[in-house]
Amino acid sequence: MSGFDKRVYSYEEAMQGIENGMTVAAGGFGLCGIPENLINEIKRRGVKDLTVISNNCGVDGFGLGVLLEDKQISKIFASYVGENALFEKQMLNDEIEVVLTPQGTLAEKMRAGGAGIPAFYTATGYGTPIGEGKEVREFNGRHYILEEAFHADFAIVKGWKADRYGNVVYRDTAQNFNPLAATCGKITVVEVEEIVEPGELKPDQIHTPGIFVDRIIQGTFEKRIEKRTVREA
Repeated sequence: MSGFDKRVYSYEEAMQGIENGMTVAAGGFGLCGIPENLINEIKRRGVKDLTVISNNCGVDGFGLGVLLEDKQISKIFASYVGENALFEKQMLNDEIEVVLTPQGTLAEKMRAGGAGIPAFYTATGYGTPIGEGKEVREFNGRHYILEEAFHADFAIVKGWKADRYGNVVYRDTAQNFNPLAATCGKITVVEVEEIVEPGELKPDQIHTPGIFVDRIIQGTFEKRIEKRTVREA
């Protein structure tokens, strides 16, 4: 990796520098658009005491769920606990700190971090446990709570295509939290299905400009279906 060329050729190189106690923002929603191989590299390294920012924590044995097995995550900001029995168990047993965050607030906290906005006011959560201990202001007769932006040491992201300059395109619903997570990391690592030459991606196709991306790697993916429903005969 040199100059504008953001490519790396091993997952070990992709996650170089991650250490105990760091904060990691992860893209994806459920099992859609998750950086599964980057997560597996974090597990392989065995780093501990991680704070994770993600909509959810994968499922048992896959995605971020694999980091729960050796208790590598000590704290997580998430909007959803379901579909993962180990996540639920650790939360109920106080083995992991879970900061439940409304989904829109979670997204905006990522976006604000990437945009250089330190905090913002939102009506979501006012008068509920979400708002406890947070600054309150009134605007036009309505109460709002102050939410601070996210700043992660690493952002791990799953894209569809990218060029070697780090310009990224996401496919369909895999856009979810990925473009937002990509902006709020000090080091942003993106794994994609295909790397193309600069100029092959039209400027109006690009979702994440390469200025936000530090490392990019081409991988292969399992692409699980989270729930399969078939019509009974």
